[in-house]
Amino acid sequence: MKILLIGEYSNVHWTLAEGLRALGHEAHVLSNGDFWKNYPRDIDLTRHSYDTWGALGYITRLLQLLPRLRGYDVVQLVNPMFLELKASRIQHIYNYLRRHNGKIVLGAFGMDHYWVKTCTEEMPLRYSDFNIGKEQRTNAEAVAERNDWLGTEKEKLNKHLAEDADGIVAGLYEYWICYHPLFPAKTVFIPYPVKPCQHPVPEERFQPRLPIRLFIGINKSRSSYKGTDIMLAAAQSVCRKHPGLITLTVAESVPYDEYTRLMNGSDVLLDQLYSYTPSMNPLQAMSKGIVCIGGGEPENYQILGERDLRPILNVQPTFQSVYETIENLALHPELLPDLKRQSIRYIQKHHDYLHVAQKYLSFYETL
Repeated sequence: MKILLIGEYSNVHWTLAEGLRALGHEAHVLSNGDFWKNYPRDIDLTRHSYDTWGALGYITRLLQLLPRLRGYDVVQLVNPMFLELKASRIQHIYNYLRRHNGKIVLGAFGMDHYWVKTCTEEMPLRYSDFNIGKEQRTNAEAVAERNDWLGTEKEKLNKHLAEDADGIVAGLYEYWICYHPLFPAKTVFIPYPVKPCQHPVPEERFQPRLPIRLFIGINKSRSSYKGTDIMLAAAQSVCRKHPGLITLTVAESVPYDEYTRLMNGSDVLLDQLYSYTPSMNPLQAMSKGIVCIGGGEPENYQILGERDLRPILNVQPTFQSVYETIENLALHPELLPDLKRQSIRYIQKHHDYLHVAQKYLSFYETL
């Protein structure tokens, strides 16, 4: 099977492509590397500026690439906004891809109209990027995303792609709950793919040790939206109270390779306060035996069919919940070895990139 993956979110498409290739299929990734994160890709399409000349240069390179984007059995789009263009212009590119390829799959992997609308209006989740209970969040980032995706050309594009695509793949429970009720016949949940560590985690990493090493990655422009501002404040407070028991490393808006280097060797990762589920960065950390403090709600385990493993230290979206969870680890480091082993088993069981790639292939074959 020949597969084209367009766009990138936190290395999802590149990792999937590696799995598809390992299973004997031809897979290419076209992306901008997810902006400053600079993930690998086969075909680079990066927009270097947003002035008139930047737009002309980007469109010129895209038009030159179009003949190479034909003849694929499956084209998968990471998001309705899969190119750095206005939604109305992306529609024309989508039409071209539709005419010259086999099946089209839309990814439900992150920010889009259905995610914003569902969490703003129906609010099926107890909390999310856009609501706490039945109250809308009013931080600047949430308001900006509502303005961007509701009643706009982006909404129009998203609706057309969702209705026209042959299939929709949701990578997290949160996104599945937004798409499946509306498109039950063609929406599936497939976990994110994670490539296992090349070398086994050394046994000494599983021994209780002090100080416990915390790690948090921060995208400065989205800190309050994702809750890393609260998580950072809680971690800093615990470090001040127990200076000999816990340390903290902060990585702020760094490329993926630098992020990984800083994360390696940590015991615990703090990530995404308002999430029900771990996303790509914490999943990658868990594969290395790093414990995640973040989204581990019951729905996450239920959609995976997991009854036994509980490696994620789930927190509620409050300073106090995060503070108490971190402090409990600082005072009880003996809890970490089992959580680290569970984390590795969890990734092997549910997120191994070869198993996930096979699930994608099985889904593609049904289209």
